[in-house]
Amino acid sequence: MISFFTRKRAPVVALLTIACTGLAAVGCSSSSSTSASTSGSSSATASSSASSKPTGTVSVAYASSLQFLNEKVVSPAFTAAEGYTFSGRGASSGDLEADIASGEITPNVFESVGGDNITPLEPKFTNWYIQYAGTAMVVAYNPNSKYASQFKAIADGSKPVSDLFTLLQTPGLKLGRTDPNTDPQGRDFIYMLELAQMYYHLPSDTVAKILGTSDFGTASSSQIYAESSLDSTLQSGQLDAASAFVTQAIELHLDYIPLPVQINLGSAAYAAQYKKASVTIKGGVTKHGSPQVIDITIIGTPTPAGIAFVKYTLSPAGLAQYKQGGFSLPTPTVFGSTSSVPSAISSELGS
Repeated sequence: MISFFTRKRAPVVALLTIACTGLAAVGCSSSSSTSASTSGSSSATASSSASSKPTGTVSVAYASSLQFLNEKVVSPAFTAAEGYTFSGRGASSGDLEADIASGEITPNVFESVGGDNITPLEPKFTNWYIQYAGTAMVVAYNPNSKYASQFKAIADGSKPVSDLFTLLQTPGLKLGRTDPNTDPQGRDFIYMLELAQMYYHLPSDTVAKILGTSDFGTASSSQIYAESSLDSTLQSGQLDAASAFVTQAIELHLDYIPLPVQINLGSAAYAAQYKKASVTIKGGVTKHGSPQVIDITIIGTPTPAGIAFVKYTLSPAGLAQYKQGGFSLPTPTVFGSTSSVPSAISSELGS
């Protein structure tokens, strides 16, 4: 990891087939010379254009759920288009927020799941953010799990989705999720379970039985894994099922069960319903369910590389990468001080 994120703690040659004689030879020679000259000029222009691209690095702190997209898709495309190289750090949005606030990391750009991990950084580190993509909850499962046939039956519609919440209570079934105190996905999984309990009129202790505790905000459950390692733990066979965003499942080719829009936190139209779900985390802070969106901002003084990255992300090319990755694309919206958004970024929004 480069110093941006160092913790204080730690051709094809063509043959001329036309014989040139007399004046024709002169003409052919002239044409060939002109062609070579033009080709040389074009090559020089292309070389000049390539060398004229800016150099440098953009440091991006991003939610772990964006790791595949950022590292495998966005990074090489951004560098090819803009010239800057990409240096990324993925972690839970809450942990990144805390590390930025403490000065342990100093990224140029922060991409978070939910604006509530950006607003605490205002106004010292930023005073605006842009909401530009959306995702939804699913339950991923291991196809080699002894429960795989049951998960598959629910996924393909042979059995009702409501059966999922009984299956997840099975003694011995290994379920993985993330810490609700630091990771939005950790809270989203709990919100989803609460919404399912209401939507399907399940017994009042359904969520507690699935989580294995009545303290939904605890960080000490054996079910809890770092978001950066949860998917690989599932794929390795150590887990039977795990929480996931549909975008992660698509990008990583995970087997998963899609969930109804009423409970998957993926539609703005159900915002009021989602808000009925809540979880109290450390510090006695109560958080409520909401449509899951991706937000982006610049941290500290805007740098050319940082501005270029945000502008690229919000460009048609950038958003197309998100769409291919399974994200929904709501109209990009600025929250906070609109006048503070660099003009190059505002122009990408059409404002």
